Amino acid sequence: MHSSLLYLITVMIWGSTFYAIKFQLGLVDPLVSVGYRFILAGILLLGFCRLTGINLRFSLRAHLFMLLQGISLFGINYWLMYQSTAHLTSGLIALAFSTIVMMNIVNSALFLGAAIRKEVVLGGMLGLLGIGLVFQPDEGSFAFSGQAFQALLIVLLGTYCASLGNITSARNQRDGLPVLQCNAFGMSYGGIAMLLLAASSDKQLTFDPSVPYISSLLYLSVFGSIIAFGCYLTLVGRIGADKAAYTTLLFPLVALQISTLMEDYHWSSSGLIGIGLVLLGNLIILISPQQLRHLRQRWRARIRA
Repeated sequence: MHSSLLYLITVMIWGSTFYAIKFQLGLVDPLVSVGYRFILAGILLLGFCRLTGINLRFSLRAHLFMLLQGISLFGINYWLMYQSTAHLTSGLIALAFSTIVMMNIVNSALFLGAAIRKEVVLGGMLGLLGIGLVFQPDEGSFAFSGQAFQALLIVLLGTYCASLGNITSARNQRDGLPVLQCNAFGMSYGGIAMLLLAASSDKQLTFDPSVPYISSLLYLSVFGSIIAFGCYLTLVGRIGADKAAYTTLLFPLVALQISTLMEDYHWSSSGLIGIGLVLLGNLIILISPQQLRHLRQRWRARIRA
């Protein structure tokens, strides 16, 4: 499959999953729904590995790190996202989630010893300013103690958990653990952990037999969790993680368009500026030093001409 098609599939699926989560809310507690989603995805991935003869034997230490990846990336992260969906449109959640680009770099410096470039600081400041503008209401009615603001904080906390999961994944890859098997076990562990947490907190392990719930569960498990991650990881292998990460610039736009059509999201002038700042901040963060030098050289050459 051509890389451009992989890009398109990843962006379209991940951009639509934020809206699909809406259909998971209601009868089933979000904690339980997340458990169902990733247990199903994990079983399917493990079954694929078994059928294709892919190695599934790893040390206890490796499984512990896969468990850590699963709980943070496929467990707590999505549980918090599901909770915030009740109070925010899916497009705004996707936009806030795109700040994971900045969080990944900061956490890489904290836990993996990577250096932080000044462009990252600039991009992060632009992103935070943009988030503030997007969530600034037209009539000034936004309350910092209201449900919308609390939901935004939950999204950002969930995004940080996802970033920790990404850092754990990077550590696992650096230790020689295959991405596919890590995701298979990680999704299974994350789903099981969420159901155990639900049971320990006296939440009912109910199930919604309605068509919207089952169809959205299948879509999120198969497309959002297996196919999209498969396409994205294929991109990482072909063109590198830095270029593949540009999907984070595009899927919020898909989610915002869906919010406009399906959730009656109203665009404001401050919201448009904020969205632009968030995407610009992510772009600045994602551009490599080599690309920046090349752009500067081209700009200087044009000025001299």
